[in-house]
Amino acid sequence: MALTAMDLVANAKQTITEISVSDAKQALSEHLVIDVREPAEFAAGQMPSAVNIPRGLLEFQIGNHPSFAGQHAAKIIVCCQSGGRSALATESLHKLGYTNAVSLAGGYKAWAES
Repeated sequence: MALTAMDLVANAKQTITEISVSDAKQALSEHLVIDVREPAEFAAGQMPSAVNIPRGLLEFQIGNHPSFAGQHAAKIIVCCQSGGRSALATESLHKLGYTNAVSLAGGYKAWAES
């Protein structure tokens, strides 16, 4: 049986850590933030100090980005609109060696509503 996108997100969430909005706000000064939404979404509003690297380009750009190159031990919060793309992106970052990456539960939508 083929998996759906939501199956992939659910599977990813089994292997990663999600951080709540309130915990993210407290930890923001200690973390780098990657927003994996598309540029137009990012332009409409983002978390403080967030760097936009769209989900489809993340694996190709993270290693060359000045904020993240060689920063495999850095604490990273990954954000998207609602938490699905960030869960998948966090899983990918772990595979790339960024083991301190966490996904923002509820995404930017939850952040903006808080």
